[in-house]
Order: sequence, then C-alpha cells, then structure tokens
Amino acid sequence: MYRRIHEAIIQSPPIDDFDVFKESKEKNFFESQESLVALCTHLQELRTTIEDLDENQLKDEFFKLLQISLWGNKCDLSLSGGETSSQRTNIINSVEELKPFILVNDMEHLWSLLNNCKKTREKASVTRVDVVLDNSGFELVTDLVLADFLLCSQLATEIHFYGKTIPWFVSDTTVHDFNWLIEQMKGSNHKWMSKCGADWENSIKMGRWVYHDHIFWTLPHEFCVMSQVAPDLYAELQKAHLILFKGDLNYRKLTGDRKWACTIPFHQALRGFHPAPLCSVRTLKAEVQVGLQPGQAEQLAASEPNWMTTGKYGIFQFDGPL
Repeated sequence: MYRRIHEAIIQSPPIDDFDVFKESKEKNFFESQESLVALCTHLQELRTTIEDLDENQLKDEFFKLLQISLWGNKCDLSLSGGETSSQRTNIINSVEELKPFILVNDMEHLWSLLNNCKKTREKASVTRVDVVLDNSGFELVTDLVLADFLLCSQLATEIHFYGKTIPWFVSDTTVHDFNWLIEQMKGSNHKWMSKCGADWENSIKMGRWVYHDHIFWTLPHEFCVMSQVAPDLYAELQKAHLILFKGDLNYRKLTGDRKWACTIPFHQALRGFHPAPLCSVRTLKAEVQVGLQPGQAEQLAASEPNWMTTGKYGIFQFDGPL
C-alpha cells in the first residue's frame, strides 16, 4: 500500500516529493513539546556533569536513556490510524514505574559491550553504533538524545542512522523528517532544545552522525535474506560494533514474522542474520515474540489476552557474543 501511494505521487509533478503523512508527523512533534523540553534539559544537564560521573553512574544514565528510547516507541501513528500519538507527559519520571513491563531486559549486555569497546579502544580507532530508526517525531528525539549521550560518554565515536526512502507506515522516519526535526529543534525558543538542535547539526557536519537510507527497508523481505538481496547494506551493517533495531516492524522482519513458540531463542529466530551484535528495542504491537522464559507468555496471556499488541510491554533483546 505505501509503495502504491508513493508510485502514484511520483508520477504527479510538481508534488513528486510530497509526503501524505507529513502533517501527522509534524503534529506529533509539536504536541510533545513539554516532554521534549524535559528530555533536552536532562541531556544538557547531564552533558555538564558527565566527566564527573563514575562508571556506575554512567551506566545508570545509559540505562535510563535506553528506556526512554524504548518507551518513545509507543508513539506510532500507524497504530492509531494517524490520530494523535504524541508524548504529553514527562517520560523521564516514568522510567522506574515502567521497568516491570520490560519482558526481556538485555541492557547489561549492551553496557558490557560498549564499555569494553571504550576501555580497549586505541586512540584513533572507532566504536560505531548503528540505529535502524522507526518513528519520527517524539521517538526520533529520544533516539537522537541517546545517540548524543553515546558520543559524549565516549561509549561510541560514530552513530549511523538508517531511515526509509519513502513515506512508510505513516510515521516512519525519512531523510526529510530527520533533517526537518533537527531544524525545528535548532529554531526552538527553548534554549536547551535549541542547543540540542545545534549540537546535532554539528555532529552531522563533523561526520560523527551519518544518515543512510536504502530501498531494502521498504521491500517485503525478512532480514535473513539481506546478505543476498542487499549485500551492500549487509556489508555496511557489518562495520558496526552494535546495531539497535527500533520498533515492531523491524522485529517482525528480524524474526520473519513467523508464529514462533515464545520460548524459541532469539538467535535461532534470526535464521542466520548476524551482521554484528544487535539488539531489538521494541514495544510489543504484533503477535510475534521469542526468547521468553518457559511459562512467561502463558502467565501474561492469562491476565491480558492482548498482551502482544497493546504496546504496554517492551523488550531489549540482544544477540551476539557475550
């Protein structure tokens, strides 16, 4: 459907670059202003003290911003039929109370991997984190805040982002959305939002943030065929030390959207897709989930029959050498 919409538009100059979902995506951003101000203020305060943090404090902040990025994934216009899905409350204050809803929590693996890279990195070498983006608007800001933290904490030296080549699943990020959001941040009349926008623009100019798109992300293939269908993209992902896959559609494509038993190991469900250590950061909105403990799914289903599709639960599910 999304490809058909795009095909119709590109045959209709002068609107051949028109995004039919633009208004909805921008509305999501503007309606989330209060949360964005809180998040940007937190980041800027963190940046001023980051060199004074010990390892445990740095780890706590890493976990907090990871969780904010996870719960930012709830803001999905494809689920709400384009109706408002903005973030109106201060998500920073909700992190602790939302922890029990994380069904698979591999954040420790992510910390160990990146902290080890930081400790063993040679002076001129690179630690690269790739982020396969999901929604624009509020969720994209949570992803960019996390990326900013990864650089200023020196847990990474380069962040590579992947978006969609065409308007996709209503709110998915395109290069226009990515650039538009940074411009909006930069032009904000709130000093910390404006500072974030200016810093992020500078990260792009300096080559520390790199944006990619590729037609593969909007093709119907599951990711286990990427190395055959899009070997150039697979080779690019292989350069990462860690890949974060945001959102539900990426999880469905990681696992082939199959009706796996919930206890099947994530590694097995990936069916050979192992370009680099990777982690799904996802709130559950579709009926596929692997890597749960025996009895965990049954317990959830007994109390909440729709537990897989409400976005109430989340995962950090890691695959890679430990």
